Order: sequence, then C-alpha cells, then structure tokens
Amino acid sequence: MSKSRNITVRVQSSEGTKRIELHPSDSIVKLFEKVHDAFGLPGFAFALFRERNNQGELVSSRSKSISSSGLRHGDMIYLAPLNGALLWENPRPSTSSSREGSYSLPQAADNRSSSSIARQSRQSTGSLVVEDEIDQVLWKQDGKVQRKRDEKLCRHGGNACCVHCSPLEPYDEVYLKDQNVKHMSFHAYLRKLSGGINKGKFVWLEEINCRIKPGCKDHPPWPKGICSKCQPNAITLNRQVYRHVDNAMFENPHLVERFLDYWRTTGHQRIGFLYGRYEVHSDVPLGIRATVAAIYEPPQESSRDHVTLLPDDKEQIVEEIASQLGLRRVGWIFTDLVAEDLKKGTVKHVRNVNSHFLSAQECIMAGHFQNLHPNPCRFSPNGCFGSKFVTICVTGDATNQVHMEGYSVSNQCMGLVRDQCLIPTKDAAELGYIKESSDKQYVPDVYYKEKDTYGNEVQRLARPLPVEYLLLDVPASTPLTPIYTFHFDSNIQPFPVENRLIDGHIQDFSQLSNYLQQFSPNQFLNAVSDFHLLLYIAVMDMLPMREHMKPLLTAVRERDNDKVIEWSQSEHWATVEQLIAASGTSGAVGSHHSAPTPPLDSNSPAAQWTCPHCTFLNLPHLHACDMCSLPR
Repeated sequence: MSKSRNITVRVQSSEGTKRIELHPSDSIVKLFEKVHDAFGLPGFAFALFRERNNQGELVSSRSKSISSSGLRHGDMIYLAPLNGALLWENPRPSTSSSREGSYSLPQAADNRSSSSIARQSRQSTGSLVVEDEIDQVLWKQDGKVQRKRDEKLCRHGGNACCVHCSPLEPYDEVYLKDQNVKHMSFHAYLRKLSGGINKGKFVWLEEINCRIKPGCKDHPPWPKGICSKCQPNAITLNRQVYRHVDNAMFENPHLVERFLDYWRTTGHQRIGFLYGRYEVHSDVPLGIRATVAAIYEPPQESSRDHVTLLPDDKEQIVEEIASQLGLRRVGWIFTDLVAEDLKKGTVKHVRNVNSHFLSAQECIMAGHFQNLHPNPCRFSPNGCFGSKFVTICVTGDATNQVHMEGYSVSNQCMGLVRDQCLIPTKDAAELGYIKESSDKQYVPDVYYKEKDTYGNEVQRLARPLPVEYLLLDVPASTPLTPIYTFHFDSNIQPFPVENRLIDGHIQDFSQLSNYLQQFSPNQFLNAVSDFHLLLYIAVMDMLPMREHMKPLLTAVRERDNDKVIEWSQSEHWATVEQLIAASGTSGAVGSHHSAPTPPLDSNSPAAQWTCPHCTFLNLPHLHACDMCSLPR
C-alpha cells in the first residue's frame, strides 16, 4: 500500500474535528474503527453521516470499500453519538490478522438499516435514564428571560417586541453578569449546547478518564507496557462555567444553630449530612436550589483541629427514614471555627483570599461525596454527569462572625478524585498535587492555565495545583420567612441529636420519656415531627419500631394529625407509652441519682436488683436501670 494513495477524511463531532487517514480500498468497518480510536470513545455507540442533519448515513460494512461509498479526499462526515446505546457486539476472534471484521452489526429479522437501529437506541437509552424530578420539571420549561418594554428604546406598540425587549436566552452572558450570577445553571448550559442548527444532536457529556482503558492485548499490562490506544489523554483543567446547584437554603436558622451546639459545648469541629429536596431556584434562569430540612450527624471523632468519620451501621436506616419523609441527602456541612473572644462570641477569620476557601483535602472529600451521589443525565453515555451534592463550610467571616460558605467541585475534580490522581500537599492547604505515575498506577499529565506577569496565558503542570481551579461557589442562606418541615418550639427542650457522646446530649429512653412528657396527647404530631427523634424510635434497643413506622412517617410527611393519632393508638406504640408511664416517677433526667438512699447495704447482692431488659445489676436506690435507662 503506497502512502501517496491514501486519502484524508475529516470527522466532525461535539468534541471537535479529527482527520482520519484511509486507503480507498479499506472497508467502512475500518473507518468506524479509526474514528473510534481517534476520538478515544469508550465504545462503538455512534453513527456516521454525510450531512450535518444526520442524513446520508454511512452503513457499516465489511464488503463495501471507502471508494465505492463515494468518499473522496478532504470530505467532511459527521459523528452522532447514540447516548451510550451500543450498535456493535463485543469483540470476537477474527480469522484475519487485521482488526477488520472483529465487530459486527446485530442481525435484525426485518433487515433494518443502522439508522433505524440508531433511532430506536436513542429512544431506549432516554427511557432508561431516570432523571431527578427537578430535572424533568426544568426540561419542560422554556427558560427564556422575559423583558418588559423599554420606554426609552422601544418604538413599537404593546403587542410587539424588538431587540431591546425580546426574551433572552438563559445563558445570556450580559444578563448573567448584570444579575451578578457567577456561573450559569446546568440546564442553561444544556440549552446552550442544544441550541443552534444542530439542536443538540452532537451533545456528548462525558466525564474525564484518567485510567488505562482495559482489554488492550497489544502489550503486557502496566507497568510493562502501554500504547496510544489505551493510554488516557493528557488533561487541561478549565474553570467550569456552569454549576449543578445554584443555591443552598436552610429552611430556618434553628437548623444550623442546633448543629453548632456541639462546637459551642465542646470546642470540637463537627460534620453533618444535609437532608432535603431540590427545588426550582427562580433567581437564576433554570436554576436549582437545594433546600435543607434536617442535618444528620454520623458517627465521628473530632478535636479542635480535625474530624474523622467512623463507619455508620445505621446509614441505610437513615436513608430509608429520610426517603419515606420525602427527603434525600443533598450535601454535607462541616465546621472550621476557632473562638477569638468568648465574651463577645466572635471567631477568627481564617479562610480568605490570602489563605484558602477550601483546602485540597476538603476538595477531595467533596469530590468523593459527589461521586457517591451522581447526577442522572440523558446526554451522558453512562447515564450520569456531575453531581448536585453541595458542600457547606461554617467558619468566620471578615467581621469575625459565624457564617456559611457554600461550594461544589467541578466535574473534572470529580474525575481526578474518582481515579485517585489528586492528593493534598503537606504544607499548603490551598494547593493540591497530581500524583506521578508509578509501577502501580499510570497517571496522565494534568495542566492548568494561568496568566504570567506580562498578561500572557501559559500552561503549567499541575504539580502543585491551586484548588481554586476546581471550585464553584454555591451561595448558602436562610429565607426571610422561616420554613419548618419539622416542628420547632423555642419553649420545648429538643430531643438530643444522634452520635453526640457528651453529657446531656446522649439519646436514651429517659431522654425520650422526658421529651414526650412536654407534649399533651393532642400534640402528638408536633412531638414526633422531629428527624432525630424518628431515627431514635426506629433503632432504639428496647423496642425497635422500624418495621412499624411507615404509616407514621407518611402521616408526618403529610402533616395528617388524624393518621398520627391513629398510629399512636397501635399496639406497638402502646408498649412504649406503658414504659414511659412506668418511668414517670423518675422526673427529670438524672434526678433519680439524687434520690435518698434506702438504709440497706448497697454492696450487698441481696440489695441490688437486675434489670429485666438488659440484665444489668443496679444499686438498690435506682428507680431506672443505670445502663439502659428503662424503669425498674
């Protein structure tokens, strides 16, 4: 084969244009394979067309050659992804030494063309990706920003419009800048991609990949060999122009104050998971807001300077209870507070432009959580793209007051964390570091762009990497008018929060008894409308109620007082009420410890009593078990 006889065909896609070199006698299958390798696609889920509007499809064939298809040197063809729907079967051994013929089209009984299969694949893939409800709502909206008639510039009647008053696209840069919106919403970004002549036919949202592609048999496994086919491409980090969530709103200030009680009591930092729902955020075109209704605090060890999360054997129960309450995990919150003046209640301002906003370790943690909560997306070949999971940091502001800062990390950061390429530095919180390749892991080169002292844009190797390239601001706030998914009364001592192993904050049966005694029988709905209380009832040792709580959770979600009263009269809850009534003589928490001691020898085995619930041996003056707090 003489190289001078080869022809070059241009292939255009949403990722750009590639040049493919072929011989006129090559088959169309060879063209598909070269397109696959040139674009580094994960599979053969694409079709090739002669025209931009997906007309004149090139059907894969081992018998038809490039020349017989009519392709000439310099021709442009168009690649259309099929959103992850495979058109070819898995590779199988071929009798030929070349790769030609190692992939074949599925055989259809009605001999349909690959274009009809492509249309069916698009429909089936779209039906398989179940997007979040908020995405389905926003996808049906027009999204355009309506403008009123300008009395100074408009020269037409009230029923007409002109360039000065016509609706703007949700991604209009001038409008977003005027409204002080730093990042466009994700759905506005999708509108931008799906606009124009192509109407989104070439939209292809794919996560970055830092791993060696598996299955290559042209060389030994890494570190003994690697080739261009399986080697991940070098990555240039870009500042993400969109964000998946545009605002994080806590329903009321009490939520955060209750979370901060732990730091105020111990001086130790704290981590919590945010449970709430995603709603339309009207302040940003096609925006999404994460509304927080409760904060769950997982098992953890903490000090003034660090927090370590521990395994949580109740995580599945928490997710189940939240789901039945109409809530989901939407983010995480952590404190970084250092007291400055205890009398004034001020804290130090440690996070600013001169230090850091999020440390590299916190960015890695955020990326980890975002990978655990991917965002379903119809335009992604694997059905997910990015994440709506938000990060909230409670720290000191420039006036030394406690305030919240919200963030998320970019999709590129998620990929670096997922593939274990990003690590923190030892001496600078604001800098991350891209690992170097080793015999255990190949790591591609990662670059970022910045301007030098002369204003020229230069590309630098991300060793180290300023984490500001990975961050997206997500404003965090509370509404002017508080919202209460769960009941709140300032005159009621709230039920303790889970996993707080400090005096006065431990959940036990005596705390349950004392809490419920603050409510009258007709206030039972308000009494059980507490996220932390419901979790305790589901897992309490003396009488777990998890299997019987579905009607209660439904009634709490619907604020149905009649259903709640009906549930309170059930056999299972009646047992709990009998135990509460039996322990009513103990009074407030801890009061039984101060009761007068009977004139018996407390060390005498005959004077002690055994708890019928946990078999703990108690001193004779105790009216409730010192181990499980249940009544004698």
